[in-house]
Amino acid sequence: MTSSGFGSTSLMTRSMAWAIICFLVLPISIVFAVSVTDRPYLSLPRDGVSLQYYGNLVTSQAWLSSILHSLIIAVASTAIAAVAGTLCAIGCWRLSNRASNIIRLVMLMPIMVPTIVYALGIYQFWIDLRLIDTYTGVIIAHAVTGIPYVVITVSTALAGFDPRLEQAALNLGASMAQTLRLVIIPNILPGVISGVIFAFIHSWDELVIVLFIAGRGVFTLPRRMWDGINEHLDPTMAAVAAVLVLITLGLLFIDIAIRARRAR
Repeated sequence: MTSSGFGSTSLMTRSMAWAIICFLVLPISIVFAVSVTDRPYLSLPRDGVSLQYYGNLVTSQAWLSSILHSLIIAVASTAIAAVAGTLCAIGCWRLSNRASNIIRLVMLMPIMVPTIVYALGIYQFWIDLRLIDTYTGVIIAHAVTGIPYVVITVSTALAGFDPRLEQAALNLGASMAQTLRLVIIPNILPGVISGVIFAFIHSWDELVIVLFIAGRGVFTLPRRMWDGINEHLDPTMAAVAAVLVLITLGLLFIDIAIRARRAR
């Protein structure tokens, strides 16, 4: 193929890539425009830009309470998922046999089955355990669905880890706990951090499970937005959505920066 042929193929590839990016990003950008509307309903600004709904977000007791609920649940469930997912991935990596593949598959089941199916099952189970509408119930449910993200990213990081480093540490007299803390974890830390970020984003944005197992006692931010859509189209929801998008992008950029720094 001639250089002109390669050039046209490259141009077509870039054009397709930018078209896909625009298709994905443009609908999200509308949220930012709607969040500064001057109308009392969801619409684009008509007479000017207004930040009143951002002000409503930071002054409304209902919205602040939901943000606090979501933050508590996301932090607690992410901590559980990070510890359990990291240990599971390391254990499967050390075993490296058929049993480890089965265990890894089981750990991925929460994101392989439809969320509605998992929510129905956990709802019936939580009724028997009296965990409906409790922080404990929601945190455990979110932690279980967050573990697969940690397992995937940590397993990917372990694929590039030299097992001779572990053997050297053990031969020099380090215990398994010391080897884990001083050798393995530091070398796979970017994978752990990536898993933590994805597990946090998942818990922060999760709605279906909350609709099944939470009531008025645990009212997360996505649940507040859901009720707002059903009851009245308050433009504050657009402000909340814009903030959520910015938080998600910020976390993803942090992940990219950590990976780039680690690769140097």
